[in-house]
Parts: sequence; structure tokens; C-alpha cells
Amino acid sequence: MWRSVASNALTFFVVVLIALAALVAWGRNEFVKPGPLAEPICLQVEAGASLSAVSRNLEERGAISDARIFRIGAEYAERSDDLKFGSYMLPSGSSMSEVLNAITASGKSTCGMQLNFRVGIAKSDVIISERDLTTDSFVEKARFDAGVDPLPPEYLEVADDPALVFQITIAEGVTSWQIVDALKKADFLTGEVETVPAEGTLAPGSYEVKRGAERGPLLTEMASKQAAILAEAWENRAEGLPYDTPEEALIMASIVEKETGIAEERGQVASVFVNRLQQQMRLQTDPTVIYGITKGEGVLGRGLRQSELRRETPWNTYVIDGLPPTPIANPGADAIRAAVNPDQTEYLFFVADGTGGHVFAKTLDEHNENVAKWRAIEAEQAAEEEPAEN
Repeated sequence: MWRSVASNALTFFVVVLIALAALVAWGRNEFVKPGPLAEPICLQVEAGASLSAVSRNLEERGAISDARIFRIGAEYAERSDDLKFGSYMLPSGSSMSEVLNAITASGKSTCGMQLNFRVGIAKSDVIISERDLTTDSFVEKARFDAGVDPLPPEYLEVADDPALVFQITIAEGVTSWQIVDALKKADFLTGEVETVPAEGTLAPGSYEVKRGAERGPLLTEMASKQAAILAEAWENRAEGLPYDTPEEALIMASIVEKETGIAEERGQVASVFVNRLQQQMRLQTDPTVIYGITKGEGVLGRGLRQSELRRETPWNTYVIDGLPPTPIANPGADAIRAAVNPDQTEYLFFVADGTGGHVFAKTLDEHNENVAKWRAIEAEQAAEEEPAEN
């Protein structure tokens, strides 16, 4: 009798284990298989939201088939406490696993309304846009100059929306003074900036912030990012560079950044200046002269005068030897890498070619020919811009 009872109990136990294994396999399959969404949706995760509330919202909107399986999967993946505030686009057919990754991974919003505060060299502007889920792209709703234009209705309508995503984009080649001056005009930021960060130490790029974020910590984040970029680039620098410290490489990178906006040219431009330094030639680059005049506080807005090219300042590389004492802007990562790993060329000169790029030369005679061609292009362009006579 007892043998029969034990046998039956063992059989029952095996059946239970098989059932549990089948249940786990079914749950795992439900978690990773394509979900029920027929069309993309924008999911907003509010600050302080719980996984339970979010999972119920997902089930109600048809994004997942079972809120309980979603929560169990999140617990199993040890990500139930990793919810990130923001707005996230969930493509059609997203699995529960993909949904979980979208709302717990980076915290970078991917849909909804977005305000992009762009800090440029000539001006700063604001673009209000909204993601079109059907095309998976942002559609511009309004644009205005920060601190100049009146706030448009499109901005006032969404300014206090908790789902509005704020992004700050810093252009390559902007000075530290320009960045601080622009951030002061961002009404969604708070806090005072007592001191303008050292030139060149802020990393261009995009930074997502929340309304009420403080300017000081944001600048600190930019500085930390730039320091990391510079340290990595310096660690992987080429041999035989004519500068001995990362700080000098940063100065060179800022000159390269201001001399060309063409990514493919950065290595060539850097090679010209490296070759000049190695041959004890002066750099003779206009952007450094301009910085000596403006100190980075705005743009010159006109051409350089001959008297300014001859005037001695610490940054006038027509009259000083070697590098100027500081960077002349905040260079991007590519310019920094070009400064520490320039192309291997024999170029010593370059001049504009009329297409937005430059033409390079090894000798002064070649350069003079290129300059003459550029002068002819300038004259032709000036003639075309003159109003036609009646």
C-alpha cells in the first residue's frame, strides 16, 4: 500500500514538474515573441511611475498580451526597478522583451513633442517638433531665435507639458562664452553660471535635460565628456607630434575645427599645421587672429583688416611662433582625433576652392596659383551678387 502511495506521489510530482516547465517555456515564449501591436504607439512613462501601472497601461493599449507575464519577465531580468521617465515609441509587433528594453535602457525619449535648443556659432535657435509614428521621423512645428523672437504659440502650448522632451545641441566650434550666453537664454533651465568654463573644455553634441535642470551641472557634464574624449584620443596619438601635452593637442584641434567644416578634410588640415610646426613655420591661420580680437565673445561679422593681421596678440599666429596659449573654440571629437592622428602629407598650405572645401599645396608657388584661382572665383561670385542695372 505505502509503495503504491509513494509511486503515485512520485508520479504526481513528475507531472507537476513537467507542467511547471511547460508553463515557464510558454511564459518565456510569450515574453519574446512578436506582440499584438498593429500600429506604433507613443508610450509616456511618468516620473515615479510603477511597473505595475505601466504594465496595466501597456495591456490596455494593446501593446502586450498579459501584464502579469510582463512584470514577471521584468523581475526575472532584474529590471523591474529600472523604469526611465520619458516618452518612447513602440513599433508595431514589439515583443514584451523589446518593450521592456525601450522603457528601461537609456532613458532617451524617442517620441512625443521635442524641444531642441540649438547653440550655433552665429545664433541660437529653438525647434519644436513632434515625432510622426507613421514615418518614424520628427516633423517641425515651430522655429524661433532664442532670446530674440517672441515665444510662438506652438511653444506656449507645450511648454508646461510634462511629456515635452528638452534637448540641447551644441555645434562644433562654438566658444565657451557662446555656450554660457546661450544657456542663459534657455528659460527651461535654472541656476547661475559664475565662471565661463575654460575654452575648448566643453564637448559639442546633444544633451537631453529635464525642465528645471541646472546650468552648472550641465556644463560639468559637457566638461567631463570632453575630458574623456581628449584622454582617449591622446592615449592613441601618433608618434612624433610637435606638441607634448593633451592641452596643446586640444589647442590644435580647435584650430582645425575652425578652419574646416568638411569632415574628410580635418586630417589634411591638421597635417598642414603639424608640418608647419615641425619646420618652425608660423601657423598663420585667420581664426586665431579673430579670437584675439573677440576673445570668443560672439562673431567678428566682417573680414580681417591688414592692421589686425599685423597686430600682436597672444593668439595672432601671423606674428607669434608656435601654438596660441589657449584653444579658440570647443572642438568636436573628430577634430580632436585629427589633431593627434593627422594625415601623413607634405602639405604646407591650403586655400578655399569655391565649393566649401579647400585645395592643398606643398610649395608656395603651387599655393599662389591656388590663391589666384580663388581670387578669380571670389570676383565672379561678387559680380553675380551685384544687382542688375536697369
